[in-house]
Amino acid sequence: MENAGKIYVVGIGPGDDRMMTKRAAQVLEECDVIAGYQTYVDAVRPRYPGKVFFSNGMRGEIERCEKCVEMARGGSAVALICSGDAGVYGMASPLLEVAERAGFSDVEIVAGVTAANSGAALLGAPLGSDHCSISLSDLLTPWEQIEKRLRCAAEGDFCIVIYNPASRNRAAHLQKACGILLTMLSAETACGYVKNIGREGEEMHCCTLRELAGISADMFTTAFVGNSRTRIADGRLITPRGYRL
Repeated sequence: MENAGKIYVVGIGPGDDRMMTKRAAQVLEECDVIAGYQTYVDAVRPRYPGKVFFSNGMRGEIERCEKCVEMARGGSAVALICSGDAGVYGMASPLLEVAERAGFSDVEIVAGVTAANSGAALLGAPLGSDHCSISLSDLLTPWEQIEKRLRCAAEGDFCIVIYNPASRNRAAHLQKACGILLTMLSAETACGYVKNIGREGEEMHCCTLRELAGISADMFTTAFVGNSRTRIADGRLITPRGYRL
């Protein structure tokens, strides 16, 4: 590749090849090594034969980043991949921290399509006004801090994108989050959720906040909570920008 001895942190989007940016596809085509979480490496492996692959499991993020620095220092152009956008709950932050500690600076972050964007497109226009994203994963963030952010977002009348709403060990987190929001927002607040964006089994649903509290969610679910002006029309979420019609 043109810039050997470099790390590219690449967001590969939600899963559908058509939703990967041209720059991301170019980097994967030209790099020497593709590294990442096992599931994501397995997803791209058939499209890039002849590459060197490095993968490991969940919670192996720091080891993954250290290996990328090691391979780049050996002269390889390394693409560290993750789903969505690398800078949104992705690998850009840990890689830059590990690279800083190691004194390695030749790193490029390659933007991708995050679930907030791809999920919003399926639902209509839920993010037409000011919005924020909150992850319900408390592996690295204390639940008390997550709860505070939920309350502040509700108080500020933000539309809210909820990442990582549930997992095997956090089955009730979305219900807990909705319970917090229901103390501040109307139960009829327009909401929606998407599952398996860009993958087999993709689905989207509009609902109320009360109904959102009762859904079955997993790590491939992204939830959207509207603001006080968000509404459901023809099966789509619309958050007005404020234009006079």
